[in-house]
Amino acid sequence: MKKIVILGAGTGGTLVSNLLSRKLDMKEWEIIIIDKSDTHFYQPGFLFLPFELYGYHKESDVMKPIKKPLPDKARFVSATIQNINHEKKVVETSSGNFEYDFLVMSMGCSAETSEMEGLDDAIEKGVADTFYNVKGAMNLQKQIGNMKEGKLVLNLAEMPIKCPVAPIEFVFLADYFFHEKKIRDRVEIIYVTSLGGAFTKPQANEVLSKVIAEKGIKVIPNFNVESVDGDKKQLKSFNGETVDFDVLASIPPNLGPQVIEDSGLGDGNSFAVTDPKTLEAKKGDSIYVIGDNSNVSTSKAGSVAHFEAEVVVENILREIKGEKPIPDFDGHSNCFIESGFHKAFLIDFNYEVEPLKGNFPVPGVGPFSLLEESTLNHWGKMAFKWVYWNLLLTGHLPGDPLLPSHMSLKGKKIPESMASH
Repeated sequence: MKKIVILGAGTGGTLVSNLLSRKLDMKEWEIIIIDKSDTHFYQPGFLFLPFELYGYHKESDVMKPIKKPLPDKARFVSATIQNINHEKKVVETSSGNFEYDFLVMSMGCSAETSEMEGLDDAIEKGVADTFYNVKGAMNLQKQIGNMKEGKLVLNLAEMPIKCPVAPIEFVFLADYFFHEKKIRDRVEIIYVTSLGGAFTKPQANEVLSKVIAEKGIKVIPNFNVESVDGDKKQLKSFNGETVDFDVLASIPPNLGPQVIEDSGLGDGNSFAVTDPKTLEAKKGDSIYVIGDNSNVSTSKAGSVAHFEAEVVVENILREIKGEKPIPDFDGHSNCFIESGFHKAFLIDFNYEVEPLKGNFPVPGVGPFSLLEESTLNHWGKMAFKWVYWNLLLTGHLPGDPLLPSHMSLKGKKIPESMASH
């Protein structure tokens, strides 16, 4: 039998496996999914765990067995991926070697606390952690829950990161949390970022910066963190600036899987060098890249993996028929941005188009508002957990909703500045 090997059973890998299992003749093809974990996490829920908001209180609220959303027709292998021999088309793992005809890399990326000097020590001392993994989110739940006064600092070390809107959501939810505890006037919330503003997209940054100011959240931009001092409870920048904290929520550098770099497929930060429109790996044949382990210049978020999946699947099917891959991925991303008090924003953008105001998914109708705060947007985000487990992962959620006309980029050239990470 011919084989498609999928590395990683997160959002992208699970979605692709479900779509392919329905579109391929499974008498001729075998789908093999390899992942070292036994758990699938609903990562958007990590944001709420530090504050115990909206039904997110414990680890079990964001996790399910990794096999549960996978297709019955596919074979799951629990193993550590050790090497990708793309010349011989073999994946080497702790459970043996697996040949492939096509390979899909969907191994995600991770926030590496060891990449920030002193952060692991501050975590050990119980004064800091990151909410980008479930253990860190639960630790922050204790630390923030014990605050009666002082400084809660969120630090963004550098881009790219998973879900670029999450840092803004975190400080918005912190504001809401401390208001609910009636101690907001005794807690200073500070957002320390390496960026020039609160967000990477200028038009969204303008809107969100006004909201940050209205909420009394202090932003310290262009702060390139050098180290964390857990004893002094202090952040230090490379030019000698310091910021004191009582609790630090840190977002350290995000890196792709080291095996991508070691296998000669990476960009220097372990993200796979990827064609931004066909999603083919540029350094290996018969390899497609989806989700957070690629270096395409769009958000590392579940919605992006969702939109990428249909392009990846279509291109694999085209190659099986002897046809050329189509350059159909336009960098599409959309994100709900929780703003606290049961409200949220929604942004929708791609490689070339900035987040704009309007309605989503149907122009002029909605029901969701773009770049505007609303209660309906909040409930859209709350409902997404059910959508994620029951529709998105299973491949039953339409991949590209009715988009405003300004979002249609078919046939347009990606600017050189956006052609690589």
